[in-house]
Amino acid sequence: MYFHSNLKFLRKRKGLTQEEFSEALKIKRPTLNNYENKVSQPTLSIQLAVSDYFGISVDVLLKVDLNTFTEFQFEELEKGSDIYTKGTNLRILTSTVGSDNEENIELVTAKVKAGYMSGYADPEYVSSLPVYRLPFLKNDRKYRTFQISGDSMLPIPDGAWVTGEFIQDWTSIKTGEACIVLTREDGLVFKIIENQLIETGHFVLSSLNPLFHPFEVKGQDIFEVWKFVHYTTDHLPEGNVSIEQLMMSVQKLIKDVDELKLELRKKE
Repeated sequence: MYFHSNLKFLRKRKGLTQEEFSEALKIKRPTLNNYENKVSQPTLSIQLAVSDYFGISVDVLLKVDLNTFTEFQFEELEKGSDIYTKGTNLRILTSTVGSDNEENIELVTAKVKAGYMSGYADPEYVSSLPVYRLPFLKNDRKYRTFQISGDSMLPIPDGAWVTGEFIQDWTSIKTGEACIVLTREDGLVFKIIENQLIETGHFVLSSLNPLFHPFEVKGQDIFEVWKFVHYTTDHLPEGNVSIEQLMMSVQKLIKDVDELKLELRKKE
């Protein structure tokens, strides 16, 4: 639990002394000092008072290390965005539009992926990216295309262009869906999601290539999520289909059939 360290961090961020903050909470300064140094555990009423004072939910105060937040993330949290479980839900995505006022699809090439890590929220950087349109995509959604590298998502090959739909509410992502995820440690990654945000505050990211091991990413270490829509490549797939590919195809077919059955039951 991070309440103790978050309490000290938030107080100092506001430029408050222990005396000033204890007065605001209507407790004694030594009591506040004990809370900040883990000598004693604050009561629920104190936790709620701190939550109200800073405008941050008790859940976040307890479970998220606010010391690791970037200034941008913290500003979004203060605006009311629950980035712990839902991502930057209230954030206005930095985007570009054409002369017809319709959304463009920005293109993030392999060469500029490193710069995207620091520039994804910078309007000047985003406006410098190449843009294009795909007429078969929905007009009321936001899309962006990323060039992937490596062989962790084979049979989708190295160098393929993967288009994703911007997702605001990360809890809406279903386990098993493929997404492009912008992470603090690994930058842009294209993976299959196991969504454990509500239960543990994590995504588990897996590759299609079984040679690559799954790994966890905390919700607080994620900046953007783009749900897979389609990919484009100039690579001609090999004629021989591996056992792994056949198994994945069968699993997808079973999933599609189950979903179809469910839809039919709803209509009965």
